[in-house]
Amino acid sequence: MVVSGRLGRFVVVAVTLMMFLPMALFPQRPRGDSLLSGISSGKTRVLDLSYAINDKLVPWPGDKRWFEAQVNATVEKNGYFTRSFWMLEHYGTHLDAPIHFPPGKATVDQIAAKQFFGPAVVLDVREEGAKDADYQAPVSRVEQWEKKHGRILEGSIVLLRTGWAARWPDAQKYRNQDAQGKMHFPGFSAEAAKLLILREVSGIGCDTMSADYGASEDFAVHHLVLGAGLYQLENLSDLSGLPEAGAFLVVAPIKLDGGSGGAVRVFAIWQ
Repeated sequence: MVVSGRLGRFVVVAVTLMMFLPMALFPQRPRGDSLLSGISSGKTRVLDLSYAINDKLVPWPGDKRWFEAQVNATVEKNGYFTRSFWMLEHYGTHLDAPIHFPPGKATVDQIAAKQFFGPAVVLDVREEGAKDADYQAPVSRVEQWEKKHGRILEGSIVLLRTGWAARWPDAQKYRNQDAQGKMHFPGFSAEAAKLLILREVSGIGCDTMSADYGASEDFAVHHLVLGAGLYQLENLSDLSGLPEAGAFLVVAPIKLDGGSGGAVRVFAIWQ
């Protein structure tokens, strides 16, 4: 059948809309070769950035108890195996919720779910940290990343790769305390934190005990970042396998009612 004239032009327009409207409305709908569908086939890489929880991890100086577990039932006696455990909120690979430091308000269970998913921005400061254990990543380090990879996207999660994970779980080397008990390891600077807040990132993280550098006494980064409603990831495991850009993070903290933070599982995925 041949349709001509005004009706013909209408049919052509209608068919064209039918072909391209779904693409316009759903430009990012999953495809067979998408990031997520490639996980099962091995095409997409998955890296676990969390330490397994036990009583041998490095606690914050001064903590007297940090993790305890006991068997409640055994297969031999009960036909099944269960344990109970107790641990600090801020131990091992964990998340700091905004309420952890003023003027932050949100508890870990109140953080919006969308903040737990975002592009990974990796600031590699291993060289600087090796030369200066008190290194604080400056604004210029963030600007260098943006010059190379483009402006940091809203909702990104910014990770500081210091190389300190190589010292884990040796408490003496990881804390790097001096004769007065003050710790020394790299962290974010307050100025860099302010810029990342302006970029509207969802959170920041590090492979050290604190987002602030070890010798900090005022925890300026904690106050700024948590006060702005972001979260912090601390004691992340080895970040050396992550690209500076191109990975996507999935952050899965324990949903602890009223928690100031808690244990977290962090996955990086990329192709």
